Amino acid sequence: MSTTGKQIFTTLEADGTLTVEVAESTFPDPKPTQVLVRMEAAPINPSDLALLFGPADLENAQYSPGKIVAKMPEPFASGAKGRHGQRLPVGNEGAGTVIAAGDSEMAQALVGQRVACVPGNAFSQYAIAEAAMCLPLGDVSCEDGASAFVNPMTALGFAETARMEGQKAIVHLAAASNLGQMLNKICQEDGLELINIVRKQEQVDLLKGIGAKYVVNSSDDDFMHQLRSAIDETDAFFGFDPIGGGTMVDTVFKAMEQVAVSKMTDYNRYGSNQQKKMYIYGRLDLGPTILTPSYGFGFTLSGWLLTPFLANAGMETMVRMRKRVLDNLTTTFASSYKAKVSLEEMLTKEAATDYRAMHTGEKYLVTP
Repeated sequence: MSTTGKQIFTTLEADGTLTVEVAESTFPDPKPTQVLVRMEAAPINPSDLALLFGPADLENAQYSPGKIVAKMPEPFASGAKGRHGQRLPVGNEGAGTVIAAGDSEMAQALVGQRVACVPGNAFSQYAIAEAAMCLPLGDVSCEDGASAFVNPMTALGFAETARMEGQKAIVHLAAASNLGQMLNKICQEDGLELINIVRKQEQVDLLKGIGAKYVVNSSDDDFMHQLRSAIDETDAFFGFDPIGGGTMVDTVFKAMEQVAVSKMTDYNRYGSNQQKKMYIYGRLDLGPTILTPSYGFGFTLSGWLLTPFLANAGMETMVRMRKRVLDNLTTTFASSYKAKVSLEEMLTKEAATDYRAMHTGEKYLVTP
C-alpha cells in the first residue's frame, strides 16, 4: 500500500523561472533495507537553500498559498542547466516516526521508533530513508533530533580533519552559528584550540558565554591585531570558512603569514615556509573568492563537504561520530530555532525572505 502526503518540490526551467510548491505526492512501500518515516521536524540548512531557492529573486516573486514563482538571475540560471525541467524534492535531514519498514532485520527493528534521518526530501509529510542511515532517538524528541546529522557531523568532521592533518588549532569564520557553537563545545572537549571570527559584539558575548577563549570581531578597529595575536598564541594555520565569497579568507591568510614572518630570522622574498590552509565549506556569499599576492606561496585553499569526508574517513569513524552525536544531542549538539513553520507557511514571503537571509543563529524548523 502506497502512502500519500504533502511534499515540497523545486523546479527550475530553462528560461530561469523557478517554481517552489507544496504538492501531493505518493510514497512507495519501503524496499528491504528502507523505512517509511512520518516526518515531524526538519531544519532549513544553508545546503537546503542552495537547491530550494539558490539566488532567485524572492523580493519580486509571485506568492500564492503553498507556492512561489520567482526568477533565477544569470549566470545562475544557465549555470544550473543540469536541473532544468526537473521537479526536485528538498530537505536533507529531519526526524520522525517509522511507520513501515522493509524486510531486513535492521529496518524491521526501527518500526515504531522515532529516528533522525537524511532522506533528501525531509520537507515532506513522509519520507523513505535507508535504515542504516537512521539514528534511533530513544527518549529524545523529534524536534531535538531533527538536526542530528548535518551540523553535528560537520562540526565533528572539522575536528577529525584537523587531527588527521596534524593540526592542534582551527580558525572558524562566521563562528556564532549553530554549527559554530557546536564546534566550540567539541574543541573544548577534545583539547583543540579554536579561533572564532564573528561580526558583532553580541556574537562575541554569545561565544564567550559558552566558554570560547578566542573570539575576534571583524567589525573592531583592531581586528587584525586581535587575529594575529590569537594565531600567534595558538599556532592556528588551518581553518574553515562557510562564507566562500569576498575577502575574509584572504584576510586570514594575511594574518597567518604576518605571524609566520614575525618568527623568521632571515628574509625570504617568497615569504614564509609556514603552510597555511583554509577549507571553504559553504557559500553564504555567492560572489568571487578574492585572493591577493600577500602571503607567499605556502597556502592551500580547498573545498570541504561532509559526504565525501565520511566516505574517506571510513565506517568505523562514522559510527564513532554518530554515537557521539546521539549521546550528546541535547547538550553539545543541541540546536535552537528562531521559528517553526508548516510546509505552507514555509513558502510565505515573510518566512522565505527571512530564512533565506541565513542570519547567524536564526534557523527555521519545518514541522510537516
